[in-house]
Amino acid sequence: MLTTNEPAPDDMPLCCSTYDVAVVGGGIVGLASARELILRHPTLSFILLEKEKDLAIHQSGHNSGVIHSGIYYTPGSLKARLCGKGATMAYEYLDKKGLPYKRCGKLIVAVEREEIPRLKALYERGQKNNVRDLTMIDAKGIREREPYCRGLMALDSPYTGIVDWRLVSLAYGKDFQEAGGTVVTEYEASDMAMVKESPAGITDGMKYPIAIRDSKGTEVRCRYVLTCGGLYSDRLAQISGCSPDPRIIPFRGDYLVLKPEKHYLVRGNIYPVPDPRFPFLGVHFTPRMDGSVWLGPNAVLAFKREGYKLYDFDARDFGDALSFRGLQKLVMNNLVYGVGEMYRGVFIGAQVKILKKFIPELSLSDVLRFLSVVSHLVQALNPPTTLTLLCFSSILLTSCCSRCLLSVVLALSLLAAVPHYVHRAAVCSQPG
Repeated sequence: MLTTNEPAPDDMPLCCSTYDVAVVGGGIVGLASARELILRHPTLSFILLEKEKDLAIHQSGHNSGVIHSGIYYTPGSLKARLCGKGATMAYEYLDKKGLPYKRCGKLIVAVEREEIPRLKALYERGQKNNVRDLTMIDAKGIREREPYCRGLMALDSPYTGIVDWRLVSLAYGKDFQEAGGTVVTEYEASDMAMVKESPAGITDGMKYPIAIRDSKGTEVRCRYVLTCGGLYSDRLAQISGCSPDPRIIPFRGDYLVLKPEKHYLVRGNIYPVPDPRFPFLGVHFTPRMDGSVWLGPNAVLAFKREGYKLYDFDARDFGDALSFRGLQKLVMNNLVYGVGEMYRGVFIGAQVKILKKFIPELSLSDVLRFLSVVSHLVQALNPPTTLTLLCFSSILLTSCCSRCLLSVVLALSLLAAVPHYVHRAAVCSQPG
């Protein structure tokens, strides 16, 4: 389906289309990138290519919906610098567009004495990161903020909020189209190549040396490509001539949901003190914009990159994951933890037992199985030398690949992160 601010004529097939810039991927990263690029360069022509029928239906629509304030990240790092700035910019954008959100805050709660030193260290990190209004509170303060939550101490982050990130994604897409951008759905890029001949019927076709093709052979020509493929970003990088590293390994997270009559138990986000041994934040309580309350998630290897169900399976995805040494090392070093995560995914009573440490009144009868999300794990599986938030390579100085860990990108807020890497992409594309 081809959509633009003006309908394309029937006699102009997509295979004859030429654009200055093509963005591959219609999730929140691709949409925010396309929006930023077209606002910076309004005289250029842009196209965004998405393989699904609709935009932002995978990770962008399957996440906890939190606007993070920047507590967790290493002081001085790119993540730390962008997160606080991005949260502020996100709130400003939401207000400008009239998009609904709630600044409901977050507690990071220590329920065991051995967690208190880690909580205090996290507070110091938040202070260094200039997290707004961050305070340390005692058990009484916890009860004042969350009457049904129990803990010894907690970090209180009132600047943390919640939003429907898919609505934000679609707003980015609307901005992009209103600025003159073209959006094409049901177009799965399967090949990219530098070509040496002009396509039939196109004048000055060699000004557009990159050919993007789908499985049907439909071709789009362009001068520059930015790939933002989420769970498939490493494969898109490879077909565009870039390195497949860092690799993407899919992990599924299963959420429970509180029954409506138990929503009173939770006011805002309630998180555990993170265990530094693992790249996950742990199971938590997350209120949603629709009034529901999510509990979880666990984290288990997904057998398919977009496999939201337990039995979803893809031989190539599973084989790629198993053959990757980074995953093998992770499994061997954390076998007991991994088995526990799988157990808690099957037997939800085990997950409720962990959640009861924070809200003792919670019982198994108060929750229901709800949905699964799939995100890609990069940080724990790739060598530190290859791990950056944004990875850029070039094919004749014309193709850039963005590999953003979505949970991090949402935490950073794309309005701050995207201008940073769009600038880097522009620098990468300059000769010399």
